[in-house]
Amino acid sequence: QIFKRRRETEIKHGRVAMYAAIGYIVPEYFKWPGYLSPSLGLSFEDVPNGLAAISKVPGQGWSQIVAFAGYYELFVYKYNGTPGDYGWKAITSSDPDTLNKKLSAEIANGRLAMMAIIGMFFQDGLTGSAWGDWSLYTDSPLRSTGKFSPGYNTLPEWEKPKNGFEGLVGDQPPLGFWDPAGYARDGNVENFKRRREVELKHGRVAMFATIGYIVPEYFKFDGDLSPSSGLKFADVPNGLKALGVVPVAGWAQILAFAGFIETVVNKPTGEPGNYGKGFLSLGTLGLGSSIQDPEIRVKKLASEISNGRLAMFAIIGMFFQDGLTGSAWGDWALYTGSPLRAFENELGVQAPVGFFDPFGMTKDGDVETFKRRRATELKNGRVAMLATMGYITPEYFRFPGNCATGVKFAEIPNGLAALEKVPGAGWLQIFLFLGMVEKSLYASDPTRAPGDFKNGGVLGVPNGSTMMDGEAKTKKLNSELANARLAMMAITGMWFQDGLTGSAWGDWSLYTDSPLRAFENELGVQAPVGFWDPIGFTADGDVEAFKRRRATELKHGRISMLACMGYMTPEIIGKFPGYLSPSTGLKYADIPNGLGAISKVPWEGWFQMVFYCLFVEYKSGFGKDWKEGTPGDLGWKMLTASDPEKKQRKLQAEIANSRLAMTAILAMFFQNGTVGTTGPEMWIGKAPVPGSAWAFENELGVQAPVGYFDPAGMSADVCV
Repeated sequence: QIFKRRRETEIKHGRVAMYAAIGYIVPEYFKWPGYLSPSLGLSFEDVPNGLAAISKVPGQGWSQIVAFAGYYELFVYKYNGTPGDYGWKAITSSDPDTLNKKLSAEIANGRLAMMAIIGMFFQDGLTGSAWGDWSLYTDSPLRSTGKFSPGYNTLPEWEKPKNGFEGLVGDQPPLGFWDPAGYARDGNVENFKRRREVELKHGRVAMFATIGYIVPEYFKFDGDLSPSSGLKFADVPNGLKALGVVPVAGWAQILAFAGFIETVVNKPTGEPGNYGKGFLSLGTLGLGSSIQDPEIRVKKLASEISNGRLAMFAIIGMFFQDGLTGSAWGDWALYTGSPLRAFENELGVQAPVGFFDPFGMTKDGDVETFKRRRATELKNGRVAMLATMGYITPEYFRFPGNCATGVKFAEIPNGLAALEKVPGAGWLQIFLFLGMVEKSLYASDPTRAPGDFKNGGVLGVPNGSTMMDGEAKTKKLNSELANARLAMMAITGMWFQDGLTGSAWGDWSLYTDSPLRAFENELGVQAPVGFWDPIGFTADGDVEAFKRRRATELKHGRISMLACMGYMTPEIIGKFPGYLSPSTGLKYADIPNGLGAISKVPWEGWFQMVFYCLFVEYKSGFGKDWKEGTPGDLGWKMLTASDPEKKQRKLQAEIANSRLAMTAILAMFFQNGTVGTTGPEMWIGKAPVPGSAWAFENELGVQAPVGYFDPAGMSADVCV
């Protein structure tokens, strides 16, 4: 039913599209005489062809069209069980072959017409016509007519040149007409004029703003800006800081003045940005007039737009620089009040990078936060330097004696492997020692510099000597920070190398204890990939986990090999005679091959299968093979041999075939589910199988060279 409904819809749309395609072409050669709407005085000749007609046809006309279509849909063309068959005899025939040919032609033409009418809509929308030569589309919004104007017209009327908006003021080399966002591609003149108006206003305001950033550096008005509040012009800072100083009444005056200019003084004319005020708007003061020379006018208007665009970039840059540095004008070296300069002379600022803060963690200029972070950096760096030394030293020296009862220092491995060897009491001691150092011995003192502790002398020696202030001390403290930063990178690299290779010190080729090397010689490691574990299941080096996974791989592979054979055998040698379930009268021959069998086998049969699998699993000791012996070795002697090399080759072949079978059975499931059969048709494609996705292969519309084409799988549910 779903397929029939979709076919019905396709045929209807195709027929309407054929009418519509013809309807686009005929009016180019013929239109009815007389009136379409006598009451409105609208003649057929007045209705344009194509999309432009949508706005010309009156509401009553659209009502008639909808009513006519509804009448035919509900009363004339009633569905009788065959999609598209309403007794329309134009495409019928007593000869079945001829009838089939005609119906197939209708569907093919309908599909072509649907593509054609969409193309006509698209071409009509872009060019103003869906029929004719592109060079004749003079009515296209992209090809507007009119003589080339010398830039903007000096009269209120405003024209576009022949090539859309190309050639207007603002089109300058090397870009020419540049509209990467496609704002002008709709060809709407009013939208273009409005946007050009906005661009000119913003550019003019930006030019004033840019000058307004520069002038107060050299000149400010005398007297009071706000006598009532005692605020002088000289008290108002330049740039963004002025926003918080100008009183509310001042902002109200600015807003009122801008509104007055916008709504009263500058009345729009036909040309964007031209308010009839003459050159530089001096006509408002009676001091200027329009430029009459077309060439000079175009040149000056082009300069205005260019300068306006430059000013918009400039003022944004000034805002940004002002916000970052506290000033948008002057020498960078003098920006001592900038939050970026608050920590410029701190320790750790070293060539060639200087003060390096790519994440902007200090841009708020908060000194307390900076000191806290610097203290953290120093602590982490000092610990990292000790840790780095701690990685290297045990390679050459270890303490004699015991670390704990029964645990010698010599028995504790170096690096990450030590984490699980140190007893809990050892970790407790380490934790308590760190707490004592943090809270008692080296307690934070806000009156001292970060990392400077009252009880800490040179190299952190408790109550040791300290260094005198001066250049030597600064140099050593800078060295400490540099070494600490290097050590933090180094210890992270050592951890990474240790975790990957089992050692952070030595030759890679000697890392035979690396967890990545633990399974390199196992079965299944075959050319050309070698030991392949892209997800890193074996990165932990856990032998027990590896053996369990290998046993699982072998079980799945063996089942997959049997399943692949089980797909093929019934197609070749047949099925068992007799009954699978005498009580239900179900014969072996009644069970379809493949996925179709799932719903046919009775629940007792599924219970027997599950019980049998559990019995086999029980007899094999529920994983006893990998827990106590070799994964997959269940005493099955077919794959063994007295010759070690031959045995190895057989076991390798089993794993390789298992992996291939797991891939194959998944493909068979997928193909079976897609085409509905497990026979030769599953590979070579034959006649449709009842109940499969090929159920519609002989329907109308299946044509060479594509055949039955349903890439979206809309008929995969096989619902007729």
